[in-house]
Formats: sequence, C-alpha cells, structure tokens
Amino acid sequence: MSTEAPARPHAPDIETAALDTPRERSVGTPVRRVDGPMKVTGTAPYAYEHDVENPCYLWPVTAPIAKGRIVRIDTNRANAVPGVLHVLTHDNSPRLKVKTDAALWIMQGPEIAHFGQIVGGVVAETPEAAREAAELVEVICEQEDAKVEFDPHDPDVESPRLVLMRRGTETKGDLDQGWREAVHRVDAHYANPAHFHAQMEPHAVIAIWHDTETRDPRATRLTLFDTNQGPIIHRTLLPPLLGLLPNQVEIISPYVGGGFGGKAFPHPHIALAAMAAKVVRPRPVKLALTRQQMFMNVGHRPEASQHIRLGATADGQLTAVEHFSTQAASRLKRNIDQACWATRMMYATPNRHTQHRAVNLDLPPETWMRAPGDFNGMFALESAMDELAHQVGIDPLELRVRNEPEVDPENGKPWSTRALVPCLRRGAELFGWHQRQDVGGRHDGEWQIGLGLASTCFPNQHITSLFARVTYTGGKYVVQMQASDIGTGAHTVLRQIAADALEVPVDHVETDIGRTGTPMAIMAGGSQGTYEWGNAVVAACEKLRRKHGDNPPDGASARAQGRPPRGASKYSRHAFGAQFAEVAVSSVTSEVRVRRLLGVYAAGTIINPLTARSQMIGGMTMAMSAALFEESYRDPRFGHVVNGDLAGYHIAAHADVAELEVEFLPEHDEWFGANGAKGIGEMAMVGTPAAIANAIFNATGIRLRHTPFTPSALIEAAR
Repeated sequence: MSTEAPARPHAPDIETAALDTPRERSVGTPVRRVDGPMKVTGTAPYAYEHDVENPCYLWPVTAPIAKGRIVRIDTNRANAVPGVLHVLTHDNSPRLKVKTDAALWIMQGPEIAHFGQIVGGVVAETPEAAREAAELVEVICEQEDAKVEFDPHDPDVESPRLVLMRRGTETKGDLDQGWREAVHRVDAHYANPAHFHAQMEPHAVIAIWHDTETRDPRATRLTLFDTNQGPIIHRTLLPPLLGLLPNQVEIISPYVGGGFGGKAFPHPHIALAAMAAKVVRPRPVKLALTRQQMFMNVGHRPEASQHIRLGATADGQLTAVEHFSTQAASRLKRNIDQACWATRMMYATPNRHTQHRAVNLDLPPETWMRAPGDFNGMFALESAMDELAHQVGIDPLELRVRNEPEVDPENGKPWSTRALVPCLRRGAELFGWHQRQDVGGRHDGEWQIGLGLASTCFPNQHITSLFARVTYTGGKYVVQMQASDIGTGAHTVLRQIAADALEVPVDHVETDIGRTGTPMAIMAGGSQGTYEWGNAVVAACEKLRRKHGDNPPDGASARAQGRPPRGASKYSRHAFGAQFAEVAVSSVTSEVRVRRLLGVYAAGTIINPLTARSQMIGGMTMAMSAALFEESYRDPRFGHVVNGDLAGYHIAAHADVAELEVEFLPEHDEWFGANGAKGIGEMAMVGTPAAIANAIFNATGIRLRHTPFTPSALIEAAR
C-alpha cells in the first residue's frame, strides 16, 4: 500500500472570471479557484476521505470531571462489543517520549486536567461499534475541587511578561497626568464569552503506523492524513512526542475545509490516533471528531474582559488611553491573546498604558481563533471611541481623523502605508453616512434604525523566512512548498504569483502544497500566508530563470528562501480598513437585525479580487455571528459547555446574513514583499462587532458592551 502524495496532484485547468478579456499580468486578475470544481463535485479528498486499505475506526473516551484522577477504568463491556479490536487506557497505551506540548501528553497517567480530556479510545471495525463501545467504558474518578468560572477581578490574576514575543505590559508618558487633563472621559468594561470553532470540515485524521525492517532513519514510520493549516508545527511537536525523527512523520493535507486558527496546532485527538495506529499497525486508523467533541479538545477563543479608559480634550484630542485585557486561561496549557496590541498603535496619545492579564482555570486549552486578541480588543477600543465621540458631540469618523498618528505611537516607526482615513471617508461615501441621524431618530415601523462605524487593522505577523521550490517538468512549472490551502485560495494565488514571476500564462503553473516532503513554509495563519509564501515563490522563480533562462530543460529546479525587503523592520507594517453597519432593532421584541455591512480596506496589492472578496465577506459574516448569536454556557460543577453543539450554540445561517459589500482601495506596500500584498482575512473580523454595537446605540440609545447582542441583553441594558 502506498501512502505517498502524488508529486503533482491533479486539478482542473485554471481560468479567469472574464475569459474574453486578455490580461498581461495574472496578479490582480479575478481568477476562479482551481480547486472549486473538485470541491463542489466531491472529488477533492479531505482528511477523512483518503482511500486507504482496510481501515479501522477510533472513538475517544473522555473525562467526566473537571479535575481529579482516575481510580479505575472498566472496559469489560466495551471489549464485549462485536468488532472491537482494542480499548486504549492509561494502563495499556503506548508510552509517549518527549512532552513537547502539555495538551498532547494524554493517557500517560491517571491525572485529569479538564472535562473532556481524552482518557481512552476504542478501536473497532466500524465507527458504530467504536462509538457504542466507547460509551460503555466506565471511568471511575476521584474528583478534586476545580475552578472553571472566569472572574476578571480574580485576586490570583497574572500578568505575563511576554505575549507572542512582545511585551505583555507597556507604558508611555504619564497616564495619571493625561487623565487629569481630560475634559471628556470614558471608563467602561467590555466582554465576550468563550467562542468555539465550527469549521465545515470537523477535525479529522487518518493515522498509519508502518511496519518497516529497515533501520534507515529516513524511512517513514508514521503517515498522517490530517486537516491542518500547514505541517510546520505538527512536524515540530509530534515526532519527539512519539519518539520519531521529523522526517519519519509524513503529513498530507491537500484540501482543508476551514481552519481559522483552530487547525494551526496539533490537538490531542491526533496523538490518540497515532497511539491507536501503533497498536493495530499496519492497519490505518480513522478518527473524525463530532461537533460535541470539538467543544472539548480542539481549542476556543477564551472568555475575556476589556477595561478601557479614554481621556480627551474638549475637541476630542486624546490625552490618555488605558487598556487592561483579562482572559480565561487553561492551567494545563496557556495561550494569551494579543488584545492590547492594536490599542498601542491605533491613535495618537501622549499617555498610554496597556496590560494583558490571565486567570488560570481548570479548562481545556484555548487556541487561536480568527484575529485572536485583535477581535475582542478592538471591539472594546472602537466602542469606547464611539462613546467618546458621543460625549464630545462630534461625528465618530471625525474623532478618528483628529487622532490620526503620523508615526506608530508604540515604537515611533514610520508607517509602511496607512490609509485608515481614506478608508473611513470612502466608506462613508459608499454607505451613505450622511444619512445617519441623531440617536433614536430613525424608525421603520416597529424597527429602530441606526448606523455605526469602526476602524479595523491587522499587523504584519512575520515570524521567519522559509522556502519554496519551482520545478519545470512535463511542460509545466510546479510550485512546491508546505503551504496549506484552508479554503482561502492558496492553490490559485500561488499560481498567479509564480506566473508573473516566470512571465508565463497562469495555466502553465501547478501547485504541490499541503504535505511534508516539500520545502518548509510558514503555516496558513496570522493573515501572513500569501505575502510570506509569495516572497519565497518569487525568489525561487527568479533563481530558476537566472539559472536556466526562459526555456528551462525538463527537470530544471530551483529552491529559494523568501525574505522581507531589506530595511522592512524599520517600518510599522499593518493593513487598515473601515467597517460600516446598518442595524434594525425591534421596539417590540428587541431583536437585532443587521441590514447592511460594508468593509473598505487598504490591504496592499490584491492578488485575486475574487478570493480576496470572499475572504472579507467570510470574515464579516463570522464576526457578525459572534456579535449577535454566539454564546456558550459552562456548567460550574463539571466545567463542560452545556450548549456544546450546533443546536444550542447558534452560528449565523444564510437567513441571518443580509447585504454585504467590500471595496479595496488601490495600494501597494513594498515593505511587505515582492508583490506588495498584505494580510486580509482576519482584518474583516476586527472592526465588525464594534460597528454593529455602535449602530445599535445610534438606533436605540442603548450601549451594549458585552457580546452577543441578544434581545435579552438589550432588554436588560434598557432597565
């Protein structure tokens, strides 16, 4: 049985949206996604769907308490179920080697760190038998006192020194002096519940542990067909955990049904699948998590509270900005969202203090979720700016213009580009901002109508420079790298970038991505993929042309490293935009309906207007879903999410989404790289909740500072 991915995976021929319009360049052209036909016809293999011989099936057994230890696991009834091959527990599971990640260190002892932690697994001939047997496993526990409820005023709150390698706390000027000088003051708390991922493709993996007689350290021992955002972190954490070398683990993920940060890291179910596959080797083991299981073990956006203080002069010039971000954090493995980062650089002020804080709880580990930190931090900042504009008595757009900084307020660096004000003004023109009336001044029958806006931004997330290879074979140029197309169109835009660098038609380029065995690349995350990958692809294409000219021989190849432009670190590099919202609030039921959303963005060169627009539409929809609907309830006794499925945890459906519009301002940012492109998808998340909240205030005079904006929240706030 071969599990190797083809060197050149088949995909339909590429075509443009306007085939009758000749174009000299591919970048900037609305090219249709090359994987689209395969996905809509069901022929694109996702992680669980790869064709493997004689698979068996795995079902996790999870902890029924929030904290404690296992006294005994009774597997007798489970073993009696027809078709059961093996029941894994901490007593008989393979031993892990290196604790590279605390969440992956499963079934190595009786300790329980959170509800839903994987404490066992059943391998069977069918998924039905595995599930039935898993439900018959009896886990007898000794329960300890657990702390699962988040309180931002917890006396044990901690302040991490670093947040993603930047200072967790920073101060500029004299905050107390700026507060005393202020004529207008806003002092408010904003909050969000824990949010949970609901990707179209659930977390799934096929694990195959190979029997091999060779002692060659280059031989593959473990193959994983996994849904992830790129192999780089998996290839770092999993091999030492399993006692393997990095090149002994093969990871294949050509198509991914959504990531949004939740598939950037390996989660415990992958370790479980690898352990189970080792027990039944060489048979493949298939595991797909249910929606309920995804609320337990694959991360979430943590519950958080933001305390914002703004001080300003009589005409709205900021004199002081203070932002404390406090979030729930897993005691097992902590991940701190960068909620204060945007506050440090959005607006000019002589005095500022920002600080990240964490309350350690006995909960499953949190993880990245689209625009982590910036999403809830900017909801607070942009809502507070709207409150300040109302106090000062000026247009919210004008308040932002008056506080526009000439350089980055955090570090004093000049901007690579910053077109926030043009985005605000263009958005106001397109949206009909001049029609905005005073608070509570516009009605349509029972509906109160309001308009709101918010700024949005997302930073350059450069971590390290990695590689790409371009090979000319069979009349095609094949781009190879460990990039991942998580539904964003990477298969398409990488071909466009390479076509222009090679000066060939785009249908002369193919992509081989989403697997190990190709040059190491950064993951699809942090809105960095396109410009980071693009820099490497351009470098490899230029190297190939230098070596072989425009008519390379078959088999000609070049590998190169992509780097930011020389001197880029001297600039503050961000993408900027403006969000506008029109809402209708029922005076009878207090229901909120978003009638219109508009996003205007300055995000460098737009490689593909079709896929870019889809990214922004998706981001605004996801943010609107969190703003209006998404709320989780945790049982304080056991620590589980009571509404942990898509029946109780509502996400936006088609009927919830009305008119969405996107416009990109022409921009080229040379300091981001070869194509002048910036990150986009996460930026659409950042300003949307605040724009909706500000529109609700304009409609009703009710200020909502806690998402979601439900009828009950409006009724309670109106009391």
